[in-house]
Amino acid sequence: MPALFLAFALLPFVELYLLIRIGEVVGTLQTVLFVIAMGLLGAALAKSQGRKVLQEWRGALEQGRVPEEGVLGGVLVLAGGLLLITPGVVSDIMGVLCLLPFTRKRLARVLSRYLGQKVARGQAQVFSYGFEWPPRPPTPGPTAPRTPQRPRVAGDVIDTDGEEIH
Repeated sequence: MPALFLAFALLPFVELYLLIRIGEVVGTLQTVLFVIAMGLLGAALAKSQGRKVLQEWRGALEQGRVPEEGVLGGVLVLAGGLLLITPGVVSDIMGVLCLLPFTRKRLARVLSRYLGQKVARGQAQVFSYGFEWPPRPPTPGPTAPRTPQRPRVAGDVIDTDGEEIH
């Protein structure tokens, strides 16, 4: 986790440095146009590759088989689109690698092996922030919300034993 934090803390400075250096070589206007073009390309690639992955999943599931790319392919398409929309050279390169089918499949295999090793060693951790699934039932108490009642259906019978008090 500290390595990931460090990467996200340092990456904006590396991106800014590279953009300034590129701007000095090719010009400010060309650099800004490059960043805008990569954002548009990222949005278009993410949309087309996302559709392709979803169609492959749908086709595989209709045939009763597991999709080839699995969930990691879809996650990499999403990550690639986000990386390309984010301004910067390093993030653009990483985004393109996540979106191109031949590099995405290799990345998915490497990631799958890595995650498999973590799970096998018992080192896999899942973090959730602000929500959990499946949700836990509320604990009974004075502040616990009332459980919603099932709507009555024709034919429901309520049988009670009671006494009348005057």
